Amino acid sequence: MTQDDWSTMLEGHPIFTLPKGYGGPTGQSEESLELSTNTLKKSMLEGSSDDELPLSGRRQVMVLKDSDLIVAAGCELRITSLSDSKLGRSTNKSFKVLNTPNIQFGIHQLALNPSGKLIAVAGAYQVAVVVLPRAGYSKLVPSSVDCKSIQVGFFYHHSHSSAPIAKIEWHPWGEAGSTLMVMTVDGKLREYDISVDTEEPQQVLSFVPEKKTSKSYLAEDPAEREVASFTLGKGKADWGPLTVYAVMRSGDIYAICPYMPQNASVPSSYVHALECFISAKQEFLSQGTSSGISALSTLYDYQRKYVTALLKQLPPGTVYPAISRSFSMHPPMTIKSQPMRQGPFLLQPSPRSLEDSEGGDATDIAYLAFIRDDDDEDAGETERLGVVIITHQDGQVDVCLDVEKVEARWESKQDKSQDLPMLAVYECIDLGLISMLKQTYPCSLGTSILDLLQANHPVLLMDPIHDDTVYVYHAFGVHVLDFGDLLQCLTSGLRADDDDGVALNQALQKSAGTHVVPLLNTYSVDRRCSNPTIAISVPNDVYLSYSILILTSVFRFTSFPLNLRTDLSLSRTTPDLPDKDKTSEAEDFLVPIEGPSSYISLLGTEPFVPPPVLSRPSGLPSNPRIAVGTPNMKTEFVLTPETLRYLGSTIEGLTSQIHEIILAYKATEVRAELQAKEFERQQQKCSAMLDLIEQQSTSRKSEVKERLERIREAHRALASRLDHRLQTLMQQASPKLSEYETKWFEELRRMKAEIAGAGRYDEQSLAARTSLLKREYDRILPSLNDMAAKETERKKHLSESGLGLSQAFQFGERSNQERTKIAELEEEIVKMASKLELSLTRPPSLRESP
Repeated sequence: MTQDDWSTMLEGHPIFTLPKGYGGPTGQSEESLELSTNTLKKSMLEGSSDDELPLSGRRQVMVLKDSDLIVAAGCELRITSLSDSKLGRSTNKSFKVLNTPNIQFGIHQLALNPSGKLIAVAGAYQVAVVVLPRAGYSKLVPSSVDCKSIQVGFFYHHSHSSAPIAKIEWHPWGEAGSTLMVMTVDGKLREYDISVDTEEPQQVLSFVPEKKTSKSYLAEDPAEREVASFTLGKGKADWGPLTVYAVMRSGDIYAICPYMPQNASVPSSYVHALECFISAKQEFLSQGTSSGISALSTLYDYQRKYVTALLKQLPPGTVYPAISRSFSMHPPMTIKSQPMRQGPFLLQPSPRSLEDSEGGDATDIAYLAFIRDDDDEDAGETERLGVVIITHQDGQVDVCLDVEKVEARWESKQDKSQDLPMLAVYECIDLGLISMLKQTYPCSLGTSILDLLQANHPVLLMDPIHDDTVYVYHAFGVHVLDFGDLLQCLTSGLRADDDDGVALNQALQKSAGTHVVPLLNTYSVDRRCSNPTIAISVPNDVYLSYSILILTSVFRFTSFPLNLRTDLSLSRTTPDLPDKDKTSEAEDFLVPIEGPSSYISLLGTEPFVPPPVLSRPSGLPSNPRIAVGTPNMKTEFVLTPETLRYLGSTIEGLTSQIHEIILAYKATEVRAELQAKEFERQQQKCSAMLDLIEQQSTSRKSEVKERLERIREAHRALASRLDHRLQTLMQQASPKLSEYETKWFEELRRMKAEIAGAGRYDEQSLAARTSLLKREYDRILPSLNDMAAKETERKKHLSESGLGLSQAFQFGERSNQERTKIAELEEEIVKMASKLELSLTRPPSLRESP
């Protein structure tokens, strides 16, 4: 075990003790927290009360705030510092209880706001917000810390008669991080601003329309009117951040756009980029002549009004491009119509059903946008690359590409014939839950073991560091989905300059799909039960090691260390799609001659790729870890046909992995030997090249010098002959001077006479006048220097002796007159020198100044 293994450091930590009322002689048995055929009926029929821990539904009872771990156990909130545990500051492991009298319900979900100061807690029907304690709480003596807690929307979320809570989430653009979104099963998304009003929502979005009274019979699945989860879209210069996606239990997906918190903090760069996006669409629309232009023109006009209202809320002087800052904004009220619910989305092609599955309800949805801050140069197509992930009860995960992003639409009576939006289904992932359960024999009572899938509720969690990694935790363990290869193939295909889409099709065909890694298995084959995973967290703090923390329903804690990877664009290259600019630049330099190469490497042209069994960039184990039973459970091992079958399949899998490792080792060893031979060949080749260079620099050096000297002499002779030949040709072509040449030579003679003079004693020549001016200047310069020295002494004497006001005034007038005369004389001398093009030294009045 390494020092960063949280399983070792947090082993036996009291924060993971069972909630009150479980364990012990008077409490409920620990087996009631496990999912089995015995507890399934109670969980599905009676539902989960406020005092019991549910076995189904969305669960997230553990979050990380910097280096603080917060765990919800029943109605109790516990907190401890992981940094203290890592540094070993306290030998006694302990935790603090957050005293929140207003929370009298079982906590199912925890959500930390963006600022890290508030945490939202949700039960089956109620929601509350708790103000977290400040740093240094661990040094307090009492075991509990008083915290302020406020119940949210008591009128809408208070009792069993209210709609159950589907999901809670903080909006990332909420001002001061105080915008809480609460989605209920009936399709109502309520927005609460904790800093303004905790009772009444600021906005309400409805994803389920009201039922219309009709005398005719209408067959409708109840699952089509129950929301399972929701998520927010993403993007840089489109409507993605203003889009809300919701998935029904039936699998239908709906979207509402635009949606902005009532009190939002929006980056200015996004508003300007959205304006450019709409302007480009309107300009493109103005060039078309189709029949549907009028409807699109009206829609784009509405979008233009919306963005213009956002731009007016920016402070004056905010221009683009500039440093982006977030400014307080409110949803525009210029458009009276409500945003339209768009959907259901068409999934093309239709997702395939899993084998031996009757189809499971959808449980969660997530939106992935692979956007990097350093991707501004080629952000044209890649910034619009989005992936929608939907999970189902039977372990099916649908991976859809958002090829046609949702745009803002409003309800309109005139335009009712709207085309349904579409998502391109790229892949249907099977987590293997059905095959795992089928390994168990049916129960004696006749209950199918596959009925446990009815209580399964897979939940998606994004990795805070790597955008291409998603964790799926469910009632039977945890899986990791790595979209890195898929992302790289799509990015390379979109960046290729190909109008007919051939490069994109080739990239998609070469893609290996999503890499699925089973991380944890909580299903017990011999006992036919499972410990559902109720929370996972990934630290995003510099003082904590990068790892994944997992908690099961029996409060069994497990962790796995993870590896930090380099940037995706640097670590994964696409040799099949070379850069045209680099290729053209390389062709301008050394080009190899035609024919066979003078040196052929033993390693070939393709780089060596390590076998997949030896390369694990994420650092995750190749086989899932088994985590079944409670930490305090002590039962004897019973050998049953199920255990034998499980051991046999496990041994078979391990044996095949051992064989793969042996083959990979042999292949790697052969490659190493080949590289050693190639290294020896390259050494010999380099030695031969050094000998050739030495020969070139010694024996042939004098020959090359002599040859160069002969070439120089021949060049001089050729230049001389060329001059002579050119002069001969000029004389033959024009033996006499032309009219313009004659005028030019006469002008040169006149200028010479004006400068040098007609004779030796010509006093009107410029040379004679310049000489006279110089002599006069040299004659006056000593007297000027004497006057300047006397003036300096006089000023010094006056400053020392001190003159009266009238005397100083007279001396000042006289000095000003003399200074004026000197300045005039200096100007005349300078003008004369400039006319004669002479350079003079600085005048005495300017020499003293710096």
